Amino acid sequence: MKTKLDRIVKDTNHFLKRFLNKQKNSNLIFVMKYGLFPGGKKIRSKILVDIGSLLSVDYKTLIAIGAAIECIHAYSLIHDDLPCMDDDSLRRGQPTTHVKFGEATATLAADSLQSLAFELMAKTKFPESKSSQLELISMVASSIGSAGMAGGQSLDLDSENKKLAPSCVENIYMLKTGKLLQASILG
Repeated sequence: MKTKLDRIVKDTNHFLKRFLNKQKNSNLIFVMKYGLFPGGKKIRSKILVDIGSLLSVDYKTLIAIGAAIECIHAYSLIHDDLPCMDDDSLRRGQPTTHVKFGEATATLAADSLQSLAFELMAKTKFPESKSSQLELISMVASSIGSAGMAGGQSLDLDSENKKLAPSCVENIYMLKTGKLLQASILG
C-alpha cells in the first residue's frame, strides 16, 4: 500500500513539475511550487487512481486529474492560512506561503493554482466522451464553490468563538474537506 502511494505521489509531483516548468515564466510559478510541494500525502490522488484503476481508466489520465485535484487542495490550504482566514504561520513545519512571500503574492499564487487545476482538467484526454470531461470539471467546480470548500470556510469563519453543535462542526468539515474528497471518489 505504501509503495503504491509513494509511486502516485512521485508520479503526481513529476507531472505537476513538468507542467509548471512549461508555463510562461512568472514570479508566481516559484510561489505556486512552494505551496504545492511541501510534502503531503496526495491522498486525493491515491483515491482517484485506485477507483479509476478499478474502472480501467488509463493511469496517465488519472495522474493528470489527480494533479488537478492536488492543485485545488494546495490553493485551498494557502487561502486557509491567510490572516483574513485562519492566520496560520506554519504549514507542514515551514512558513506558510503568505508569511514567506506576502499576502498578495500568496493569494495570487493560490488563485493561479486553482486556475491551473481547471486548465489541467480541460487539457487531459479523457477515455470517455467530452461530456464526461465536462461533468468532472463541473463536479470539481461545485466542490470548491459556495456549496463546497468556500461555503465551509465561510461557515468556519462565522462560527469563530461560538459553541457549535457537533452536527454543525461535521457540516463545516464535510464542506471544507469532504467535498474535494468526494470529487476525488466520484471523479
